[in-house]
Amino acid sequence: MTRIDKIKIKLSDYSPFPFFIRQASLTFILDPEKTFVTARLFIDRRRLENQPPSSLWLDGEGLTLLELKLDGKVLPEDAYGLDRKGLTIFNVPDQFELETKVAISPKDNTALLGLYMSGGRYCTRCEAEGFRRITFWPDRPDVMSRFQVRVEAEKARFPVLLSNGNRMASGELDEGRHWVEWDDPHPKPSYLFALVAGSFDTIEDRFTTMNGRQVGLAIYVEKGQGGRALYAMDALKRAMVWDEEVYGRAYDLDVYNCVAVSDFNGGAMENKGLNIFNSALLMADEQTATDADYGAIESVVAHEYFHNWSGNRVTCRDWFQLSLKEGFTVFRDQEFSADQRSRAVQRIKDVKVLRSRQFAEDSGPLAHPVRPDSYVKIDNFYTATVYEKGAELIRVVQSLIGEQAFSRGADLYFDDNDGRAATIEDWLSAMRKASGLPLKGFEHWYDQAGTPVVNVSCSHDGDAETFALQFTQITPPTPDQPIKTWVPIPIRLAFFDTTGTPMRLRIAGNQIPVDEWLIPFSSETLTVVFEGAKTRPIPSLLRGFSAPVRLEIDRSDEDLSILAAFDSDAFVRWESTQNLARKIILNAADSISQGRTFDSGDALPHALLGAMRQGDSDPAFAALMLRLPDVGELMQYSQECDPESLHEARQLVRETLCHQLNAPLNAAFAAYDPAQAFSPSAEAAGRRALASACLDLLTASLHDRAALRAENFFFAARTMTDMMAALESLALIGGPRFEAALQAFRQRFSDNPLVMDKWFRVQAMATSGDGIATFNRLRQDSAFNLFNPNRVRSLGGAFAAGNPKSFHRKDGAGYRVMADLIADIDARNGAIAARLCTLFESTARVEVGRRQLASKAVTGLLERPALSANSREILNKISLAIEQPRMAVS
Repeated sequence: MTRIDKIKIKLSDYSPFPFFIRQASLTFILDPEKTFVTARLFIDRRRLENQPPSSLWLDGEGLTLLELKLDGKVLPEDAYGLDRKGLTIFNVPDQFELETKVAISPKDNTALLGLYMSGGRYCTRCEAEGFRRITFWPDRPDVMSRFQVRVEAEKARFPVLLSNGNRMASGELDEGRHWVEWDDPHPKPSYLFALVAGSFDTIEDRFTTMNGRQVGLAIYVEKGQGGRALYAMDALKRAMVWDEEVYGRAYDLDVYNCVAVSDFNGGAMENKGLNIFNSALLMADEQTATDADYGAIESVVAHEYFHNWSGNRVTCRDWFQLSLKEGFTVFRDQEFSADQRSRAVQRIKDVKVLRSRQFAEDSGPLAHPVRPDSYVKIDNFYTATVYEKGAELIRVVQSLIGEQAFSRGADLYFDDNDGRAATIEDWLSAMRKASGLPLKGFEHWYDQAGTPVVNVSCSHDGDAETFALQFTQITPPTPDQPIKTWVPIPIRLAFFDTTGTPMRLRIAGNQIPVDEWLIPFSSETLTVVFEGAKTRPIPSLLRGFSAPVRLEIDRSDEDLSILAAFDSDAFVRWESTQNLARKIILNAADSISQGRTFDSGDALPHALLGAMRQGDSDPAFAALMLRLPDVGELMQYSQECDPESLHEARQLVRETLCHQLNAPLNAAFAAYDPAQAFSPSAEAAGRRALASACLDLLTASLHDRAALRAENFFFAARTMTDMMAALESLALIGGPRFEAALQAFRQRFSDNPLVMDKWFRVQAMATSGDGIATFNRLRQDSAFNLFNPNRVRSLGGAFAAGNPKSFHRKDGAGYRVMADLIADIDARNGAIAARLCTLFESTARVEVGRRQLASKAVTGLLERPALSANSREILNKISLAIEQPRMAVS
């Protein structure tokens, strides 16, 4: 057994914590160098079938124990044990009060987990296991307690003192200090604890719930930045209304506070009544934020608010159930965004994220079930599988049982589990009870890794006027799970004839023809025969992306063109266009490698031209249609691939389309007025997106004339969206016009960290010039900050994920510079380093020469004796797989 196996935590080992903590009273005396935390815990023994041991175990890391009392008496040293992982108290009674006093150093906390300093302010990040860095505590989600918190600090430097719940009292202390007391009436696990102290600008509002509660809303941001939080406040109020209207769930405290911090390992945190956000996901205006930023703020603000019920009022029993709160809440925020904007566009965007991140994860060395059976560091399982695939499983349930039954099931789930730490079985039980359906085999979706592949074969009998569809499903083997079983898959489908006219067919034995069918596929194979097919139907399958599967079916370019032009389902129209583009790019790559002439045909330009004709009615959808699959996605369809060749092929197709569609692209781009008044609405954002997509193709020629167009657009831009569109187009061309735009951008925004992250990101992803030299130059730039996660992601994450041409360079230089960055950040922040390590997952798909170089870089990191457990867990998995060639998607 290896060392890493010995420290694995397993789902099968779960047992309830032997004690309840009825109440916790915490006192914080804040000081950057030495903060004192006193915790008074009121504890009862849990009555279990098997009598638990008499000792009490409390997690604790990096704490200096100053005092320890049980029922008011100081414990002698032989009454407890203390090590670097926690505190054991021997022979405790059945009911007692425990008091601990510890010292911690927020200023020195570079891991950004627990209580730390950011921009001269105190803040916390406790999910998943950060509370143990604040005080001794059973740091697990099934220990739920009522918290009362008192915070003391210097008033001049820290006038705002926040924690969970409702503000109860405040007062003045000697020597210019003050205090505030908070009480959270709702029991919660320690990962939802939050504390913030500092000086802020505040915007305030009020909301009246459907129950008549008056709620004070406040958003705290850096001084001088209050106006940039107005959109977040608007999104919050809309989310509160939506949750009442759609789920019947009202807010349950007197205040709802949000705080923006500049140094944060994740996006945001749903702490009860005190949400803490990465500044990038709370602050926006048209001069500094793109439409994508606005959309992300809307989504994340709603997500954290929705957690008040799906995560806080009903939390997860253990971290293996993480998707119970995250997958469900992602589904809820996706639905909220769909209702606020274009449902079709939102669905396509969600699918793009799923495929680019989660499908790649599911087919590589980091594949794991939505509910994993073991982990070393739970931080490493905040993944696309848990979040995005978890959300898709909620959607699959909704499709299988229907929206009305789903709504009843959600009500049952919330009502039956309010104030409890629940499991995925509790969720499925509510859905089964509400619908009366067995949902047979649905647990397999949660417990096995990998993306199911659905093979479809078709046969048309013109004499009998029948059309048969045969479905076969298989989930490929993944690490530690070679054998899979079937999962229930809802397949939404319709039919069109060769003129694009919908065909109304009926299933054999059913006399009612319909426009669209929902076929529940709950077996390894299924054959469905449709009647009334006088001519050959073109099946429109997986409409709305009704299940997170890969669909394999032989399609002619003609059939794809018909679906792209006429299908009434926006997802299938987009998907058909993407399939055409992918086939053409991969064929171009083969032609380049074999020295053959490349012929793109006319199917793709015809499909794109049809989308552009609808640009006036739905510009956001037209913009999505014009965007070609990126190299990262193409790598999933190429066995032993050469990313540089795929980049060259994609660029060749872009250039060809630029010439084929030059006139309509020019017309659509010219129709856009960059001087029009800004609005964050979906309609206005769609117009900007279409202009950006047109510019992307128009600059594909790489000529100076194209660069001049992009440069003019950059300097005429009045919004960050237009400015970044121009800058990204220039990044593909390079040269003096790109450099001039970069210099102007920096001069204007050098004092805005969030905008400077964009400056780093666009250069890290630039495919013009020497990507390695650019990476090294940016690492040495005075604005690069190794301690800020946003800045690290804007360089390392953007380079490895967004510039496969340079990251996978044939000489291995891309792997080496990323390994050096990971080594440096790992010593300070293991969680962020591990996130960067996951980007090496894509090296399992490249040809053998590159894999060998990637293996050398990964091995070098693993040989570092001080490598964090977070990074080691990820790299061990990648190292095992990197020696084996990846199988491409069919």
